[in-house]
Amino acid sequence: MNEIILMAHVLFGVACLVTAAWLFVDVLHANETNLARIRRMSWGAAAFMWLAFLIGGYWYVTAYKVDKAIILKGPWPFAHNMVMETKEHLVIMLLLVATYLPIAAMDNLTKSKDARKLMLWVTAMIALLALAMDGEGAIISMGVKVALLPH
Repeated sequence: MNEIILMAHVLFGVACLVTAAWLFVDVLHANETNLARIRRMSWGAAAFMWLAFLIGGYWYVTAYKVDKAIILKGPWPFAHNMVMETKEHLVIMLLLVATYLPIAAMDNLTKSKDARKLMLWVTAMIALLALAMDGEGAIISMGVKVALLPH
């Protein structure tokens, strides 16, 4: 069951990343026909991020202590000491920015250049932070795998 929980965490995180990238392109070409979609997708990106956060938090509290012990005894202790610690702190910034996204999308993106710029920066930050989270998760997972390999 832990693997399914972890896969759901990754799925919703990647869904947030893809939605943010799609939004970036839609905002570049903001017009009256895609404005409603931009607003709906902004809510979707925020929802995906919250789901990833809640599912990942549940996994962290219920299952990570075993993986942490394995990582710390293996050849890649930095996978916890540096990477997981960094991920724990950066995720709060990602959560805040993703939560702000629907608020930023409320402005009239078709008439305000500043509102479009803000949306572009916010979606770019979400996409880049989500990509970093995905990479950090891969390093953490690899920390467990290399610790379990015969030495």
